[in-house]
This record gives sequence, C-alpha cells and structure tokens, in this order.
Amino acid sequence: MRKIAFAFFLTLIPVILSAQLKSGYEIDVTIHGLRDSTIFFAYHYGEKQYIKDTLKLDNSGRGKVMSQESLPQGIYMIVLPGKKYFEVLISKIQHFSIECSYDDFFGTLRFKGSDENTSFVAYQNKWLTMQKEAASLAKRVQNNKQNNDSLKFLTTEQKSQEYNMKLYLKSVISENNGNLLATLVKALLPLDVPEFKVPSMVSNPDSVKWIYNYNYNKYHFFDNIDFTDERLLRTPIIYGRLEAFFTNVVIQAPDSINKEIDKIIKKCESDYKIFQFVSVYLFNHFRESEIMGHDAVMVKLADDIYLSGKADWVSKEFKDDLRKQVDLIRPNLIGKKAVDLIMDSYKGIFVSLYDVNKEFTVLYFWEPDCGHCKEATPKLKVYYDKPRDYSLEIFAVCTTAEKAKWTKYIEDNKLTWINGWDPDRKSHFDYYYNVQSTPLVYILDKNKKIIAKKLAVEQIGTFIENYRRYFK
Repeated sequence: MRKIAFAFFLTLIPVILSAQLKSGYEIDVTIHGLRDSTIFFAYHYGEKQYIKDTLKLDNSGRGKVMSQESLPQGIYMIVLPGKKYFEVLISKIQHFSIECSYDDFFGTLRFKGSDENTSFVAYQNKWLTMQKEAASLAKRVQNNKQNNDSLKFLTTEQKSQEYNMKLYLKSVISENNGNLLATLVKALLPLDVPEFKVPSMVSNPDSVKWIYNYNYNKYHFFDNIDFTDERLLRTPIIYGRLEAFFTNVVIQAPDSINKEIDKIIKKCESDYKIFQFVSVYLFNHFRESEIMGHDAVMVKLADDIYLSGKADWVSKEFKDDLRKQVDLIRPNLIGKKAVDLIMDSYKGIFVSLYDVNKEFTVLYFWEPDCGHCKEATPKLKVYYDKPRDYSLEIFAVCTTAEKAKWTKYIEDNKLTWINGWDPDRKSHFDYYYNVQSTPLVYILDKNKKIIAKKLAVEQIGTFIENYRRYFK
C-alpha cells in the first residue's frame, strides 16, 4: 500500500511543476487610482529601455499582458503616466499579479505568485534606507572636517555603516541563492580590497600603495559578474560595469586598454549573445571616443572581431566600409613612424619631412579659405615665432590646389616655417595622414615617430612641455 501511494505521489510531480512553470507569460496589473488609462510594459537592454507591450487599464485600474512565448529573463518596468515607473523581475515564474496605488506605487507595491519580486521590493526598501543613512553620515563627515574628535568618531561610524551595508548585500545573495535577485545584488557587491603593506624602505609609499590598489581593482573588477548569464543583458548592469571600467578604472593608454579587452572577450566568448553585446559596446565606445590614441583600440577591435568574421551580425557593406576606415587610420596611429612626405615648397625647392632635423616636428595640414584654419594658423604662428623654439619645426601642407591664394596667404601673414605644396597629391598625404578636414595637427619626435595627433593648435605647447617632462 505504501509503495502504491509513493508511486502515485511521483506521478503528481510533473503536474505540480507544470502548474508552477506555465508556458509563456501572464502578468495581471492593478493600479488603484488609475482607471481607463494606458501604461507600458518595458525592459532594460544595456543603457536603454524599450517598450515590450501596452496595457489598457479598465475602469477599475486593471490590465494584463500575456503571450504564449516566455520572456527573456531580466529587469522589466511598468511605466505609468507622468514618467513614473517601477521595476519587476522576470525570471522563471512568469505568471503572477501586481497591485499598487498610483499615488504611492512604490510604498504600496505588492506581488502575488512571485516570491522573488516580493523579496526584490523588500531589498529595494531596505537598501534605499541604508543609502539615505550613508549619505547623511557622509554629509556629517564633510561638515566636521575641522573637528578632529568628531571626525574620528564619524569616520569609525562610517566604516561600520559600510561594513553593515556590505553584510546586508551578502545576506540577500545568500537568502536568494541561484535566483535572479541574487545575481543582480552580487553584481553590485563592492570588492573587498585587502590592506596592502608597503615595505618600509620604499621612498614613495603612497604611490606604491596606489599601484597595489589600482592593480587589485583592475584585476578583480568583474569578479561578481557572470559573463555567461544572459539574464544580465536585460539589466543596466553589464553596460554600467563596462562603462565604469573602461572610462574610470583602466589607464587610458591603448596598450593597457587592449590587454583588458582581451581578458573581457575571453570571459564572454562562450556565450554568443553576451559576446555580441560586449563587442558592440566596446567598438562603439572607442570609435566615438575623443581621447587621443583610442583609434588604435578601434583598429584592434575591427581586426580581431569585425573583420575577422566573428561579428556575423554585421553586413558585408558594413565590413567593407569599416575596412576602408581602418586602412586610413592604420598608417598614422600614435607610435607609428610617420610616412615621409616629399613635395614642392613655397621657396620653389623640394622638401622632405624626413630632412627636418629637430627634436619635434609639427605636421600641419591647412587651407587658406578654411574658417577654422583662419583662427588656428595665426595662433600657430604666435607659438612658432614668440619666443622661437629652435628645437621645433613646422611642416605645413596646403591641401588645396589654388596656388595664388596659398602664396598670398603665406606672404600676407609672413609664414616662415616650411610651406609644402602638393596640389596633385603625389605624396598621398591625404591617405597616409587621413586628411578629411582641416586644420589637422600631428606631432612627431626627432625619429619621426608620431607622438600626438588631432590636437588643437592651442594644445601644442602644453603637450610638448609635458612630453619633455614625463616621456622624454
């Protein structure tokens, strides 16, 4: 008899599971105080939000969104009139109900059939309270900077508060082990940075300690992010962490950035969708960057991912256009030796860029009628003439073919630097230096290595001064 009963219990298990994990999704929404209105069901993707569905609320404030297909898991939003919204976790269980009041939607938010969302609301309330307490304490610390006794007490209290906040996050992770809420909170958990001991014989302990902390933070920054968990794509978390890391953590030098990119790609290459998201983010981030030298990062990403065939989400036309762009950038990356330019000159003799024997050469592409050039060229002349820096020479290349205007401008403005003239572009300066607009500045060292590009004329003096101080 007991065997029969046990066998009968086993047959019930699939029925129970199918009831808990119904196919598709169905979410009932009731917003008290909001009747006969339209609200939206939206979701996060990276730094943006997209509308998934529209809900028509009846005269009692009730509406429903549903489909036979399950939703990709992540953080979704109920968007109310007046640009108000609250977030909802969509995980395995996608059949539940939401109820709240329009006037105080967050304070009255209740879920039925979704324990995870109930825990999510409790977490948000508790975390918001702790953040307010931390902000108040930080303000008190700031206001007592001159009071050593109070400052010592408040600093101790602040450390205790930070410890308790981290402890709370860890408790949420433990209590929700394995579900989406635990994954989200873990991704936000601050690193436990050890207290590094600097050897006593070190003459610059603060600098050494900074390096220790920098390397630890850089190496462990993504420890709490699972780059194979596609649920994170429908949250702002992966985008936010990538943005923070590549903007504020890594030193903004191409070599340093490229090493970290290799590590990130290795973490996510086993998951196609996350690999695609990370690749697109990195490519757009560095393609749009205005920081000098970041074009080398864009070239690396183009070569390693887009032109190698790994980015099968882009069209042939996109790749062909990208290849042309990269071919124009590749010869003039910082660190490359500048291509020699041999051309006629204002003095009627041929000049060579490589014949300039100076510590620095400013390669300046300009036009007499260019509005920006009319502002930049006189400033460059002031820098060149007063006081004269004999360790520097300017090799100016006019990009137009109107010789009369060129010679008149040189004579009227007494431009005594090297004035190159190549109207037929036989030197291919436009290709080798990617001259698509003017004015355009490159700075070369004594070996004709490119050390700066696309600087404003006003920045040349400061750059050379700093280069001599820190890099020579």
